[in-house]
Amino acid sequence: MSTTLLLLALGYVLGSVPNGYLAGKWFKGIDLRRCGSGSTGATNVLRNVGKGPALVVSLLDMSKGAVAVMLAKTFGLSDWIQAMAGLAALAGHIWPVWLGWKGGKAVATGLGMLLGLTWPVGFACVGVFVATIFLFRIVSLSSVVAALSLPVLMVVSGQSSAYLAIALMAMVLVLWRHRSNVKRLIAGTEPKIGQKREA
Repeated sequence: MSTTLLLLALGYVLGSVPNGYLAGKWFKGIDLRRCGSGSTGATNVLRNVGKGPALVVSLLDMSKGAVAVMLAKTFGLSDWIQAMAGLAALAGHIWPVWLGWKGGKAVATGLGMLLGLTWPVGFACVGVFVATIFLFRIVSLSSVVAALSLPVLMVVSGQSSAYLAIALMAMVLVLWRHRSNVKRLIAGTEPKIGQKREA
């Protein structure tokens, strides 16, 4: 029990490392929470800081979810504990204690969690994301479609009930964090890649 609690706490701390916020401060002297969408995720970094920092932030945010899961696997803990460790990292990314509980939208961290849990599903989600962004050039739409596909991919690939449960929770979290984007998508006002406002 103590190992499980320690790993969950560590997962949250890993997830709460504010990579996007730090990139904004270090490279442009800005607070991303007051720019664009107000998110500290990689997409807002891309639009307000630049491509290089956004790529680095994406990789670092992915590693937060992956490391949390891999630590649980290293200790030989159950699928449920692995999933909970990944969820803790997602929670840390979305609600970081260091930034007044206002973080990113959990797409990159969620992908890292997936790659740690079951890399085939993780790469399948990447494929869905890339295909959608190629067709429509809208980051938020690609994130939403990939999130919606996640539980389906878990079922089709025959993953455990624990992995399916975490997929459903991750989907809900991503959709909730993108609720303003969904409203703009429905209204037809959501910007595409290359436009100024953050998707």
